[in-house]
Amino acid sequence: MIQHLHKAFDSRVRLGIMSVLLVNDAVDFGTLKEQLQITDGNLASHMAALEKLGYVQVYKQFIGKKPNTSFSVTPAGRKAFSEHLNALEKLIRQTS
Repeated sequence: MIQHLHKAFDSRVRLGIMSVLLVNDAVDFGTLKEQLQITDGNLASHMAALEKLGYVQVYKQFIGKKPNTSFSVTPAGRKAFSEHLNALEKLIRQTS
């Protein structure tokens, strides 16, 4: 059963990122950092890994003169995370 778990979501930070993104259309860097209570560098490194896998989309823009980065989950990310959660649920049911 554990072969159906996605290695990309082994980290609690990545679980948190994907959980927040799944229930929101898009979330900006500061909000995500605050909700997960992690450092800039920690969030940036996990987001880069998820982006490289094609699981998140990064949007960069300026609001006034300030840069703003926001993120959303891609269809591939939604599918992979749903598969991961389903595998976790099956594993829990088997061991209960």
